[in-house]
Amino acid sequence: MRARNVAIFAAAAIAGVLVGSAVGPRPASAVSREIIDLQHDVTTLLQGQKDLATQMTQDHTVMKTLVEQSNDNVGKLNATMSAVQKSVQDVQANSGARLDTMSTQVQGLSDNLEEIKSRLGKLNQQLVDLQNTVQGIDAKVSGAAPSSVPAGNPGATPNAAPGGTGGATLGGGPAPSADTLYSNGLRDITSGKYDLARSEFQDYLKFYSDTDLASNAQFYLGEIAFSQKQFDQAVAEYDKVLTNYPKSFKLAPAHLKKGFALIDLGQKQAGIKELRDVIKRYPKTDEDQRARAKLKELGAPVPA
Repeated sequence: MRARNVAIFAAAAIAGVLVGSAVGPRPASAVSREIIDLQHDVTTLLQGQKDLATQMTQDHTVMKTLVEQSNDNVGKLNATMSAVQKSVQDVQANSGARLDTMSTQVQGLSDNLEEIKSRLGKLNQQLVDLQNTVQGIDAKVSGAAPSSVPAGNPGATPNAAPGGTGGATLGGGPAPSADTLYSNGLRDITSGKYDLARSEFQDYLKFYSDTDLASNAQFYLGEIAFSQKQFDQAVAEYDKVLTNYPKSFKLAPAHLKKGFALIDLGQKQAGIKELRDVIKRYPKTDEDQRARAKLKELGAPVPA
């Protein structure tokens, strides 16, 4: 448009000069000089028009390049965002399984501590029994009645230390001690040897069902079934913890994992009810927080 205006202006100028020359007579040399000057001006204007067109073409090329670069950058950004979104989705998909694995490992460490405390108590009792036995031997040697043996029963033996085999047998031979079975079960469940751990915890419950750690062994049978996605079996094992060991410190995790197993079985409402029961019974615990997180994930109302 600008070039067209310049051309129109130049034509008008030439026409004006010609009309002026026709109206008033001038010397031939003056008219020739004005025409030369006018031609020079027109040439200058045309050159300016050409330069302007060249500049506009260059500017258009630069703008086109910038737009293409912007489009490329936007495309790369979209690809990066898609990759980030996929990574977030992968993390969310794997977080539940990782959290369950970490929880099992932490519980295993906690139970190891409980086992150590239990062993210390047993060692202390064994020392007491040993001391009584020594005193009894000394008394017999000196001809006196042993202080640790009840009167009227000089042939009685001191009480057996807690955690002993108590005459239990396994496969035709004596059963391993309670400590051995429990420690082996913990070791194998934390290393992923679920079938072996199941056998060890079942043997523990078979021979030592009245010990302090029996409820832990029962809970780990549920954990093994849950890890192997045998959710029906897991619910049954967790129910045994809740029914047979009402004073166990595994009640809260058993309620929580039972709720998870019910949800994985497709019994969503029953699972949600179990999780709400966890929040109600065990506030401000790790199980409380995990139950709330699961309810949020399911889009279910979370109790205050």
